[in-house]
Amino acid sequence: MIIFNTLSRQKEEFTPLNVDQVKLYACGPTVYDLAHIGHFRAYIFVDLLRRALKYNGFTVRHVMNITDVGHLTDDADSGEDKMEKRAIEVKKTVWDIAKFYTDDFFAVMGQLNVEKPDIVCKATDHISEMIELIRQIEQNGYVYKTSDGIYFDTSKLSDYGKLARLNIKELKEGARVEVNPEKKNPTDFALWKFTPPAVKRQMEWDSPWGNGFPGWHIECTAMAYKYLGADIDIHTGGIDHIPVHHTNEIAQAQGAFGRDIVRFWLHNEFVLVDGEKMSKSKKNFYAMADIIKQGIDPLAVRYFFLQAHYRTPVNFTWHALQASQNGLDNLQVLIQNSKFKIQNENSKFKIDDNDQYYNSFKDAINDDLNTAKGLAILWELLQDSQMSDKNKLALALDFDRVLGLGFADVKRSKKIKIPLEIKKLARERETARQNKDFALADELRGKIEEAGFVIEDTAQGTRILRKND
Repeated sequence: MIIFNTLSRQKEEFTPLNVDQVKLYACGPTVYDLAHIGHFRAYIFVDLLRRALKYNGFTVRHVMNITDVGHLTDDADSGEDKMEKRAIEVKKTVWDIAKFYTDDFFAVMGQLNVEKPDIVCKATDHISEMIELIRQIEQNGYVYKTSDGIYFDTSKLSDYGKLARLNIKELKEGARVEVNPEKKNPTDFALWKFTPPAVKRQMEWDSPWGNGFPGWHIECTAMAYKYLGADIDIHTGGIDHIPVHHTNEIAQAQGAFGRDIVRFWLHNEFVLVDGEKMSKSKKNFYAMADIIKQGIDPLAVRYFFLQAHYRTPVNFTWHALQASQNGLDNLQVLIQNSKFKIQNENSKFKIDDNDQYYNSFKDAINDDLNTAKGLAILWELLQDSQMSDKNKLALALDFDRVLGLGFADVKRSKKIKIPLEIKKLARERETARQNKDFALADELRGKIEEAGFVIEDTAQGTRILRKND
């Protein structure tokens, strides 16, 4: 299995340190608001990775954090805590905010058929572990104190910034006046922030340095170490985590343990809208509820992401998402047809390791999770007239162990599912006929037939059929 390691900027053969188990840590959500589909690309990617590892015979110990404290509005060391800010806006407690958005997050994960991590750990449940890790970093000589917190001195590391390939000299020369002029270096970051004088936060704790709360970066290092130890095979996140969050996680590990503790760093690309990153700050984001209101199945969002490589940006449009819905519908129809034609549903087909489709699919997945190629192989399989329906179904279900499109749940039925776009074209055609615009009606019929359907006008109304049914 070959995967791209951000640290080396190249594909590397993956084998776990422990032959019996892959240790996987994934950066989870900050639960101050609804997660949008740009966020969920990261979790579909991690789910795909986990499934692919298991497909290759590995067992996986998958840990994901829930950030419910310490993530400031500028993603660094200034601004308001996102959780506290949101709680004030909606006049609820921080704890209520965290629970509501955590529950919503996992509800959408279920809709996307994302398997729940083996361990989900909340930052607020691990304050003592964070304090202990900061003490260890302090004992090793990497911290200093300012009026607003305890900071990591990045100048003590000769290779700080190697994950992002930061040019520290240029950063120092071009540094603006810092929000905190007490910082020794522009790249230094907070391990522990003090509660400001005369301020009472909802979330704050006593520590050896003073009353306050943990920095965002220390959370992941502390929890990853607690549940996976000092030898972690894979750490994942979005590419926006590379220059600050994951760079600082590496620094903390070096400060505490004297070495890197993660072997492979994997990052997914952004979801774009009109060429810009989908984000709450740009107000160009869509939550899953927005998708469902448009009649789109959440699994069509998963299919949309699987059509592109995880390291390639994808541009969100409603047209592209509808095309993904149509593609998913058509796949489900092919699965339905195979299930219907198999008389004995309990009959088994043993997949041959020498099967061309099986090996081609596995090669695609093992080439840095090339799901676009994997889907092309699936389509080719299902449309192969020389392959029996029993074999098609067995291989499709096997491939779905990685793809996660829910083929096992597709009902055995002769009734076909008509994509929403085809229904829309049929309605437009009927309107054109009623308006005696027969040229437009013929044009719309042509579009319906190009998509693989035929339309019949009967005394009972218009019927839509799939070609060759």
